[in-house]
Amino acid sequence: MNLTDSVAAKSVSYQALGDTMVGYVAFCEDTEKKPGVLVVHEWWGLDDYTKRRTRELADLGYVAFAVDMYGQGKTADNPEIAMALAGPNYQDPQAAKQRFDAALAQLKALPQVDTNRIAAIGYCFGGSMVLNAVKLGDSLQAAVSFHGGFKGVPADKELLKTPVLICHGAEDANVPESEVKAFRAELDEIGADYVFKEYPGATHAFTNPKATETGQKLNIPIAYNAAADTASWNDMKVFFEKHLD
Repeated sequence: MNLTDSVAAKSVSYQALGDTMVGYVAFCEDTEKKPGVLVVHEWWGLDDYTKRRTRELADLGYVAFAVDMYGQGKTADNPEIAMALAGPNYQDPQAAKQRFDAALAQLKALPQVDTNRIAAIGYCFGGSMVLNAVKLGDSLQAAVSFHGGFKGVPADKELLKTPVLICHGAEDANVPESEVKAFRAELDEIGADYVFKEYPGATHAFTNPKATETGQKLNIPIAYNAAADTASWNDMKVFFEKHLD
């Protein structure tokens, strides 16, 4: 994708739970207020892939803010480090929500943002974090999980008010079919407003062009799927047009 020349992007430092977080913001430089979108990274941390997605959202006309869930802008290049960084967020969902909310406050404080139109998207680990945030009561206009996990905190009809789009790879070895069924049954039971999209042939991390190379190098079951990447991005755009625009 060729981004327009009007997209500006920069790193932004902010505080969460006593730590300095290094986020990343992108927006088109004009005076019109726009919907804001939080972007939550994969378990690798806020890396170049996350930043690219943030700029692409800006090119679509949103103000996009990439969250740092680890602090100090930390990233990982192997599963052991990634799990050490991601683990505390899985183990303490309320603390993870506070990190998410600190970035949300930063997004809402930007002068370019229409605070009545806020969404969040997340990839893999980030998808799980987005789902947890809205299941724990964060009220957004839309939330999207790309190849995220489904265990997380239980869904509560008094707390989950945000419309959710789930983009899932049909061949995701990291998410057993039993977990998918349990997740959907849980959302159905509380009457959640959600759309579940499943992409044939797609496995974990299907939106990341580097996933195949990384999976082969580290011997983990992830791979890029161009068709699913395009389809899920288009599904997100349609979802946002319904709930944000």
